[in-house]
Amino acid sequence: MTDNPIRLDHVVLWVRDPVAAADFYEKAVGLVPLRTGDFAAGKAPFPSVRLNEESIIDLMPLTMAERMRMLPGATESSGHPVNHVCLALPQDDFDRLHARLQERSVPMSEISRDSFGARGNARRSFYFRDPDGNVFEARHYD
Repeated sequence: MTDNPIRLDHVVLWVRDPVAAADFYEKAVGLVPLRTGDFAAGKAPFPSVRLNEESIIDLMPLTMAERMRMLPGATESSGHPVNHVCLALPQDDFDRLHARLQERSVPMSEISRDSFGARGNARRSFYFRDPDGNVFEARHYD
């Protein structure tokens, strides 16, 4: 086994009722809810639940599907249970991944800054799609 620096940061699940979903994941699965009160008060776009110290699951309301415009075709992911998978990398690996994807002409979003995730706000992040249409986000915190 190798010591790979890539970590799973978060998975985004489409849900009908984010507060009810957070309640389920807290009470049935034993995960810790995050930002549920902020979501209910309109201060956060979605709540999350903590999987471990490095990973969370975001509970994205289906009503937000039409606003998912990070990549062409991203809105169509609302028919699938998972919107995207996020990989957290060290800054140098993030830059190398971005360069490799550019070399291969892989469609990517613009780089965004200060996006909320499992370890707070990431300094930079971007989205890309694999050959099967799965959407990934890459980010770094350091």
